[in-house]
Amino acid sequence: MINNILDGKLVSDHLLKNVSDEITEHVRKNNRLTRPSMAIVLVGNNPASESYVKGKTKACERAGINYDVIRFGERITAFELLEEVKRLNKSYYDGFIVQLPLPEHIKADAIINEISAYKDIDGFHPLNFGKMALGQKSMRPATAYGILKLIEYYNIDTKGKHIVVIGRSNIVGKPISIMLGNDFNIGRGTVTSCDINTPKSLLNEECQRADIIIVAVGKPGLVKVDMIKEGAIVIDVGINRLDSGKLVGDCDFEEISKKASWVTPVPGGVGPMTISGLILNTYEAWKMKNFID
Repeated sequence: MINNILDGKLVSDHLLKNVSDEITEHVRKNNRLTRPSMAIVLVGNNPASESYVKGKTKACERAGINYDVIRFGERITAFELLEEVKRLNKSYYDGFIVQLPLPEHIKADAIINEISAYKDIDGFHPLNFGKMALGQKSMRPATAYGILKLIEYYNIDTKGKHIVVIGRSNIVGKPISIMLGNDFNIGRGTVTSCDINTPKSLLNEECQRADIIIVAVGKPGLVKVDMIKEGAIVIDVGINRLDSGKLVGDCDFEEISKKASWVTPVPGGVGPMTISGLILNTYEAWKMKNFID
């Protein structure tokens, strides 16, 4: 039995229970309050997106957050989707997301930039990203925020630690690099940013010196056991489906789990924490709207 698992499902359950309890208490103290609400815009019928949305709606139910899934066909135009975003910006929902990926004929950035920063519970809007980079209160990118909460739950010290982040996406790599290098409660690390273009020898060298490795590139088996030092912490954000149908991350989990002090499984590691980040952002948006400290 592996006993050094960073269990995202366990931590997510804990966070959702806390949010549910806090919402119930706020509503009890002020019966004029309505519970938080979220809208999820889903375009087309991508099976992966359907699965992600199902996970989000289940989390809403457990956290006591009302939700609606708003569906559009694959052929919706960019203009029509933008009009829906503008409508949601003015709606009663505390926050909403547009589930990615979108059809090829719609540019995601144009849609994301139109979402009100105050309802941007995915944390992708440039204003929220900028505030996050400056260490100000904001809607934080949900996956990166979830990783921070996972680190916090397991009391992992990041101050002064050598942290290697592999991947520079706006969704994971960039924000988690900034957060862990920033002066948050969790952070103050010495962060090295790499990606799949980093020369193999340099990537190996950096990983072998790292106290914490976070990888999010979508390449199965990228990080192997000889690339980490004894006792390192490995957080695997990758989700890859092999020809056999098995879901794996970007790391050689079986071997790394024997050497690392902590490691995330795939699935069951970062995935549930991403949804928790979304729920926490919705809760924060609701509190801000109702002037709750």
